[in-house]
Amino acid sequence: MIRSLLVANRAEIARRIVRTCRDLGIATVAVHSDADTDAPHAREADAAVRLPGDAPADTYLRGDLLVKAARAAGADAVHPGYGFLSEHADFARAVRAAGLVWVGPPPEAMEAMASKTRAKEIMRKAGVPLLDPLDPAEVAPGDLPVLVKAAAGGGGRGMRVVRELAALPAELDSARAEAASAFGDGEIFVEPYMEGARHVEVQVLADTHGTVWTLGTRDCSLQRRHQKVIEEAPAPGLDEELRRILAESAANAARAIGYEGAGTVEFLVSPSGRAYFLEMNTRLQVEHPVTEEIHGLDLVALQLRIAEGERLDAEPPAARGHAVEARLYAEDPARDWRPQTGILHRLEIPGLRVDSGPDGGDAIGVHYDPMLAKVIAVGPTRAEAVRRLAHGLERARIHGPVTNRELLVRALRHPEFEAGRMDTGFLERHLPELTAEASENDEAAPLAALAAALADAARRPATVAGRLGGWRNVPSQPQLRSYRAEPGGTEHEVRYRLTRDGLRAEGFPDVRLLTAGPGRDAGPGRDADPARAVDPARVVLDVAGVRRTFEVTAYGDRRYVDTPQGSHVFTALPRFPDPTARTEPGSLLAPMPGTVVRVAEVAVGDRVEAGQPLLWLEAMKMEHRVTAPAAGVLTALHAAPGRQVEVGALLAVVAAVE
Repeated sequence: MIRSLLVANRAEIARRIVRTCRDLGIATVAVHSDADTDAPHAREADAAVRLPGDAPADTYLRGDLLVKAARAAGADAVHPGYGFLSEHADFARAVRAAGLVWVGPPPEAMEAMASKTRAKEIMRKAGVPLLDPLDPAEVAPGDLPVLVKAAAGGGGRGMRVVRELAALPAELDSARAEAASAFGDGEIFVEPYMEGARHVEVQVLADTHGTVWTLGTRDCSLQRRHQKVIEEAPAPGLDEELRRILAESAANAARAIGYEGAGTVEFLVSPSGRAYFLEMNTRLQVEHPVTEEIHGLDLVALQLRIAEGERLDAEPPAARGHAVEARLYAEDPARDWRPQTGILHRLEIPGLRVDSGPDGGDAIGVHYDPMLAKVIAVGPTRAEAVRRLAHGLERARIHGPVTNRELLVRALRHPEFEAGRMDTGFLERHLPELTAEASENDEAAPLAALAAALADAARRPATVAGRLGGWRNVPSQPQLRSYRAEPGGTEHEVRYRLTRDGLRAEGFPDVRLLTAGPGRDAGPGRDADPARAVDPARVVLDVAGVRRTFEVTAYGDRRYVDTPQGSHVFTALPRFPDPTARTEPGSLLAPMPGTVVRVAEVAVGDRVEAGQPLLWLEAMKMEHRVTAPAAGVLTALHAAPGRQVEVGALLAVVAAVE
């Protein structure tokens, strides 16, 4: 029996494991880097052990420190979660050698699947359908497009889609470099890239007595940079024969390597409905909650019971209903999925299952993945589950760094997604419309800016007679406030008068101010007394006869305006901009804090073209290219591999050429 478990991970998955252990009566030990000293997973465990340092390589990737922490805290088992060392056979062996229970598959099974090239050889012998690899030296125009892929690791690192033969050598070199940096293994391979394919996977669970469960299918086709964003179970639109093939292939894959515990076998499904083995993840998947919800299972609890030697039933429980999961990331999809940092002031998503890493008040740093939470909705049908998820995200209170929330809502409501017609290119294909700013005819953002201005006026203290926190008794010049929408950048100038006769807002002839408190609205056709109508956190407006409520929260110069119809973020602009806040034309500033991992073969004085990569930054487990903003001459280069930079740091200057 496991009595005390060390969770060799952090954030959302660590909290998820702690929650199940608490239900099972198992004590928990967390580990934390210095950056995670006050993180929720470290606070919620029964004990916590510090791993000195911030970077993953110094902390969560140090198997020796993790084993030492388990022994020091008196743990008798280790759960690796996902990511970090969860698929490292040597770590599993070290755990077992220390006399601890490893909550995962045998090291030999992990090794068999660690290299995608070796895994495919094993799967071929097991009769699992797969794509034939291509010799990089013999790729011909007729083979395009192709996918360059790292043999080790996952998460989209070391993957490149190549559509032009001339670009292949450079992409091979780039993929090797990224794979070596991310996984310590630069091996890559090339295979056909299947346009319009879906990413479908099968959850497997195997005990130590020979029983293998296959728990239906999941569709994980909505991806950005080959990383999943929206997942659902069961995968829609698959006929029974294809479902049978997927389940049979997944079970054969597990048996071929003597698998034990929870794992996932991933497939590409072609537009014609043929399945091809992609890889096997020898760990729990990020998207496991959708399988849990429709089967009524706790997969973490089952992992623990299997590790204790318990038998599975002969057959798993049948699936009921549909579940959809969205990954909420601190990132800006409209700006090359740029990760965001800062304080997450508030995270409230009522009515749905939320598996989160940080809580309100926690800092989002640069060292780890930018996922804030997984949000899961369940319904008797796919349509209802999708609707619940979109509605819940829309009404959520998310205050802090820019997130992908709006993209998620739009994707869930896109006609193609609603109809179940999606593939791995969906987000790339529809990105412009999914990230577009609201049209000029949309009143939602200007109304929200008006609400922010009224709340700001209520926040100002009373000054002189006849003026109550910004309200004026007599007609006068309009009050003027300016706000910049985030992250789009559109500026909204709000002009209004507040008198005893009510609100007069320029551009909004049909808007009246109502009293914020319940049961205190003004009579029909009358505005509320502006001196009592608004508190700094709540503005109620009558918009052409429709009552609209705006919750307004201020943090410094940021304003978060939440409504049942959606949320808006503004920066309150000063009346007189700082004239010194300027940079030299052509300056390339660091878009985020991070580490320079590579610099292109360029030197000061070289001519560069618009869009030419100059250097690569790594932040939050992703690489980001910094490119020349225009054609010109490189006049300064302040970057070198290994250099740590803060957001806004000057990296290079490209001077335009007349």
